[in-house]
Amino acid sequence: MNWRELTIHTTEEAVEMITNFLHEAGAGGVSIEESINNSKLQDLSYGQWYELEPNGIPEGEAKVKGYFPETSDVDTVVEEVGPRIEELRDFGIDPGVIKFEIRDVHEDDWANNWKQYFKPLRVSDRLTIKPTWEDYEPQTPEERIIELDPGMAFGTGTHPTTALCLRTLEGVIEEGDEVIDVGTGSGILAIGAVKLGARHVLAIDLDPVAVTSARENTQLNGLSDEITVHESDLLSVLKEGTTGLGVQLPVRVVVANILAEIILLFIDDVYQALEPGGYYIASGIYKNKEQIVEEALIKAGFEITEKAREEDWIAFVARKR
Repeated sequence: MNWRELTIHTTEEAVEMITNFLHEAGAGGVSIEESINNSKLQDLSYGQWYELEPNGIPEGEAKVKGYFPETSDVDTVVEEVGPRIEELRDFGIDPGVIKFEIRDVHEDDWANNWKQYFKPLRVSDRLTIKPTWEDYEPQTPEERIIELDPGMAFGTGTHPTTALCLRTLEGVIEEGDEVIDVGTGSGILAIGAVKLGARHVLAIDLDPVAVTSARENTQLNGLSDEITVHESDLLSVLKEGTTGLGVQLPVRVVVANILAEIILLFIDDVYQALEPGGYYIASGIYKNKEQIVEEALIKAGFEITEKAREEDWIAFVARKR
């Protein structure tokens, strides 16, 4: 099958918003290429692999590629998402000098070729992400393996925000916890939470592509009984009740690895979903949104217990008072 590939040249700061725009415009998949600079000091504390050759993308810049069926009118997509990208400047997100490119590609060119770059990744003391097509054995008795095939959904663990979430989860999860994962994507955080001892995770996402991917990865890890994947947002779940969702409100942990602008929309809903003393892990926050998110969390009644950082991204650990 042939696809139409729309490449958007932008900045790393704007990647997640543009990814969302492309999904909303009907993209069947999205890939992201960020700067690879081997002269940059890398964090090797968990044995991460940095084997890629420099790719010519200047530091701080990125390419976001959306894939549309060959019958799609991609020029109309450009007309739709272009103004939305420019509007990001009004929200303090700099998308840089935007450039669009369109070409026809075969499915194998984007669905499979990128896999050569995704290797086993040790992201914390106890968690290692292993793509399904790679061989890897645990190096210690405590190491837990997350089997992952992200397919067309975002979330391989290589992005700083995902790694931050997994590391902070490791410090928060207690045996038997019930957890809600908001915007689950590939399901990686839900799987990680169970591997760390959670009894059950409700993984929710509005994107049906992500829901399918999360269910498939849940099955790959043999955790279909421990993780319920549900197409929804948090507010709808709160209104629906918890029947058939595997968790009983309020829960002890809520985790969300999404954009700061979205996090700000449902902080009060998270507060309602948490038991007193419960924890909210909020990641996906770029450095220019740190203060506004912190102020909103405190205003809602949370106490900030930790801030984890990687590159220009921040994850908050907030405790319900």
